[in-house]
Amino acid sequence: ALFGAGADVAGQLLVTAGDNPHRLRSEAALAHLAGISPLPASSGRTDRHRLNRGGDRAANNAIHRIVLCRMRHDDRTRAYVARRTAQGLSKKEIMRCLKRYVVREVHAALLADFDDLVSTA
Repeated sequence: ALFGAGADVAGQLLVTAGDNPHRLRSEAALAHLAGISPLPASSGRTDRHRLNRGGDRAANNAIHRIVLCRMRHDDRTRAYVARRTAQGLSKKEIMRCLKRYVVREVHAALLADFDDLVSTA
């Protein structure tokens, strides 16, 4: 169970993964599929990234809802947000980073649950 993922969010992530989550070779592949992989948006000496507007917008929305829930209720996430804010990052940049952390957890959970389901069948 992932903190912040209710039935609607979990269902959307399962729909995104499809019936073969092994096609998502890595968490980077899942991030790209959901449109969470960062795109370079640098100019001059400024080294920035922005969110990819492509991909499965419903999956991106589901991960966004997990991040919002964690930012409000999870102590570890709140400490992370405070630390990154002190480093000078904006809320959008912090959420971009948090989405990648969540994608790593979602990818591991999807593969573990799928392997358990296949081994019992």
